[in-house]
Amino acid sequence: MFTDRTWLWLAAAFYLAGFVLGSVSMLRARRHPRALMYAIVAGGFILQTLGLYARGLAVKGCPIGNTFELFQFTAWSAIALYLVVGVTFRLSLLGYFTATLATALTLLSLVIPVWDATRRIGAFGGNYWIEFHAALALFSYGVFGLLALTSVMWLLQFFSLKQHHLRGMFSFLPSILELDHINLRLLATGVVLLGASLAVGSVYWLDDTGTVNAPKLVATVAVWVAYTVALGLRLADRLITKRLAWTCILLFAAAILSLWPVDSSRRNLDTAGRTFESAPATGSAGILPADDAQRRPQAAPALTPAA
Repeated sequence: MFTDRTWLWLAAAFYLAGFVLGSVSMLRARRHPRALMYAIVAGGFILQTLGLYARGLAVKGCPIGNTFELFQFTAWSAIALYLVVGVTFRLSLLGYFTATLATALTLLSLVIPVWDATRRIGAFGGNYWIEFHAALALFSYGVFGLLALTSVMWLLQFFSLKQHHLRGMFSFLPSILELDHINLRLLATGVVLLGASLAVGSVYWLDDTGTVNAPKLVATVAVWVAYTVALGLRLADRLITKRLAWTCILLFAAAILSLWPVDSSRRNLDTAGRTFESAPATGSAGILPADDAQRRPQAAPALTPAA
């Protein structure tokens, strides 16, 4: 019987295979079979879904309770969007870039044991709305991740047109206009999703402000405000073309980096007395028996992507 991490390792192997396929095709200046890339990435997505589902059963909630799970869920979200967007817009290179992002996020989280050294049981206190808020917020990060990838594609296409270099990999890129439309839609979608997540969480936060940790709230709101400002400037045609692309890339990097202080602040609260489960030196899950976990007080929900 496979463990959750085994499924996730297999998913990472599929994403790595997609990355290798795309890299070899570009080095040979050949268009890789889009159907094959789609099948590889879809296979990885199914395996990752099984892994996250198994982890969710183990922790009795959405598996976004530590840095390892945050990175895995973000990669899963980006892949889920690609499986829809890649078909809708027929972006031949988007599968390669998405596989690259998923490979980096999944392998990085898998090879750093300390990120998964602590697993929290019932981190949301049985509140499904708070769990939905947290999952929705993190899913919006997947949208922003895909936006960063399409922004990279825009910059590559811009460079090829400026240098009159239209062969090789550049010939596979969509048009500047198509990429600009996609970027705008992804930016708007991410802002709406993250805003909706904050709205759901605020209903409970306003009733009890003590349930929210300030660093988490500040990090989440700061990400949402930054993307909202970028969207407003784009709609006003004040942030366009190359500046918009670089802004989307840098904002996603900042959003990913903000996950570390978010998780660190939660660990500090856990140390002060909130529920957390430390992985034993041996064994695969690091989860205490269910009856032992139930005897511990449940952690208060928090208003963050990591919740």
